[in-house]
Amino acid sequence: MSTETFIASRWTKGNRLFPTRIEVTETAVTRRKRSWFSLNEMSIHLLRVASVRIDTGLLWSDIIIESTGGTDPLTSHGHKKKDAIRIKALIEAAQTHQLAP
Repeated sequence: MSTETFIASRWTKGNRLFPTRIEVTETAVTRRKRSWFSLNEMSIHLLRVASVRIDTGLLWSDIIIESTGGTDPLTSHGHKKKDAIRIKALIEAAQTHQLAP
């Protein structure tokens, strides 16, 4: 599986200048949020993902990825619905592939 990157819409709050990016790799899901002078990066190993929830609004979707470690969930808003569904499918497929003997 190659790395896929999903970028939030610039039309949503908090994403105008520096849109949030979610990357799904073979081993982890990462959220990168830039600001003027810093980069906030949060990563969860795919085997530690407990659930993926998609809250769909009129135009944009919010993605909430919870871990089994009890830390704060990885959240991102302003993604297209098809991107949110693709992120969820990639995570579930990778977990199934890694757990299979």
